[in-house]
Amino acid sequence: MTSKIAFSIHHPEMEFDSKPDNQLNGVSHNMDKHTARPEKVLRRLALNREAARKCRLRKKAHVQELENSKKRLIQLERELDEAQQQGFASLEVYQMIAYPVSNVAKFEMEYGRWLEEQNKRTSDLRNALFLEIGDEGLGVLVKNSMNHYFDLFSMKASAAKTDALYIMLGMWRTSVERFFFWIGGFRPSLILKVLSPYLEPLLEEQRFDIFCLRQSCYQAEDALSKGMEKLHQMITESISSAREISAAMENMEGLVRVLSQADHLRQETLQQVSRILTTRQTAKWLLVLGDYIQSIQCLSLLWSTTHVNGYGNA
Repeated sequence: MTSKIAFSIHHPEMEFDSKPDNQLNGVSHNMDKHTARPEKVLRRLALNREAARKCRLRKKAHVQELENSKKRLIQLERELDEAQQQGFASLEVYQMIAYPVSNVAKFEMEYGRWLEEQNKRTSDLRNALFLEIGDEGLGVLVKNSMNHYFDLFSMKASAAKTDALYIMLGMWRTSVERFFFWIGGFRPSLILKVLSPYLEPLLEEQRFDIFCLRQSCYQAEDALSKGMEKLHQMITESISSAREISAAMENMEGLVRVLSQADHLRQETLQQVSRILTTRQTAKWLLVLGDYIQSIQCLSLLWSTTHVNGYGNA
């Protein structure tokens, strides 16, 4: 980084008595006027200096963390050797201790377990509807299934604090699943449009309420999409000048809020549907939604298998 350095030269034999005092004052005033920096520029430079300072501190902390990890690894290797001699070493536990996972990697593992549990809950709903169990027992399954989706939203919110783009762009899912993504998950209005026909027969009032809910989702999605476009524009304009990097970072933090609002819309949609439908209809709705998720997974597996075998280029 370059900086301007002002040199002040003084020679004892130099005299400047040829100019009147008032004329010298005028020159000084003009120099002050031309060298004065606008307050906005000074504030921006101060922000950039602060951002650079924080960056240096983060780098220093990262280096220190690496050094500590190295020491911890050496110690763990020593303890592993001792444990192996005693015959009760666990490689999996050792790897978890020696290589602590990041929040993103932790989310991926949690999502894998969430998906297994989701498939199990979908199967339970299918069996319950087939056996025509009472509304009380069905209500318990519905409540647990709804809470399971809410747990996913909480998991995403926690991981987004580490890397919002990773969650928002669906980098934790396959390319086929990302094709159906909208701001880190399913688009509520599309789910209502595609899955509602499977709920028939519905009462006219229910059908109207579902329609109104879908229209509300359209409006909320449009507002969030425009907000994303505006945020993208602001970030693009900020990074066009190296002096605005700190402003770009502040705008990037807005991604977390957008993702949170999108998941809130998804959660509100699920809750509103459960209010419009009866317990048995809600169970059927959750079953259809679970089957929809499984169908996308099957399509993803078929797509990847076909292309791995080379048929996709035929």
